[in-house]
Amino acid sequence: MQLQVTNETARLKAVILGIANSNGPVPSIEEAYDPKSAEFIKKGEYPKEEDMIQEMESVAAVFRKYNVDVFRPKIIENYNQIFTRDIGFVIEDKFMRANILPDREQEIEAIHYVINQMNPENVIVLPEQCHIEGGDIMPHGEYIFIGTYRGEDYSTYITARTNLAAVEAIQQLFPHKKVKSFNLRKSNTNAKANALHLDCCFQPVGKDKAIIHRNGFLEEAEYQWLVDFFGKENIFEIDAQEMYDMTSNIFSISEDVVVSDRHFTRLNTWLRSHGITVEEVSYREIAKQEGLLRCSTLPLIRA
Repeated sequence: MQLQVTNETARLKAVILGIANSNGPVPSIEEAYDPKSAEFIKKGEYPKEEDMIQEMESVAAVFRKYNVDVFRPKIIENYNQIFTRDIGFVIEDKFMRANILPDREQEIEAIHYVINQMNPENVIVLPEQCHIEGGDIMPHGEYIFIGTYRGEDYSTYITARTNLAAVEAIQQLFPHKKVKSFNLRKSNTNAKANALHLDCCFQPVGKDKAIIHRNGFLEEAEYQWLVDFFGKENIFEIDAQEMYDMTSNIFSISEDVVVSDRHFTRLNTWLRSHGITVEEVSYREIAKQEGLLRCSTLPLIRA
């Protein structure tokens, strides 16, 4: 398998899509990895497995429509394997295995059959001290955008997933790229004030556009850098409720086609007004776990 990913919007050829089968029992509050999951556990509204399977199969159907090769994790009994973006990512021709929460180590085992098809020299595991997850990593041409948290209290946030050691390691691995990191707002308890990953508050879309939530960024200057980089006229600003709903977490099949939640009516109208085809699905149940379309996909080849 010849890996190739240099941005978020080139034509998708191959992807690993998560799987919701045998997702396991409803977690306890203590087992929740993020404030949104905890919220729905408390309310007794944690998503049902059959509903999540249906949502994910609707995305698989869209991929088939566009002749995308779709890999799925092997099923581990009673285990959450929905969010493949967390466990790895591709930059250029390198597959980077994420250093994820220890409780989720088994997830990478379920995609070993895919990794085994790659050139082993291009499969990279960062040192243990480098915390990193794919939702924080966005290749963008000559840039690599990375979400992080720079606070000295990093270790107190279960929602802080990518640290500065990982940012530095990525820069060393890709010295020809401009690595730009963004300090994200974190909360263990308030989902409306928590940017779990960079793709929870920002994502490039189309040829030159981006979706962004200002308050997801702790430093105004870094938010403004992105606005200036893309141009204010090319930015779709989302509010706190839209970030909570995961509106920035759509997924591009190409510059001209995206998969989006049908509930994002304001965003979908804007995308269509710029000539982008929107393939609508419902992902409301999966969204209860503070992840959406980008989170549940791991692109392998974009050409």
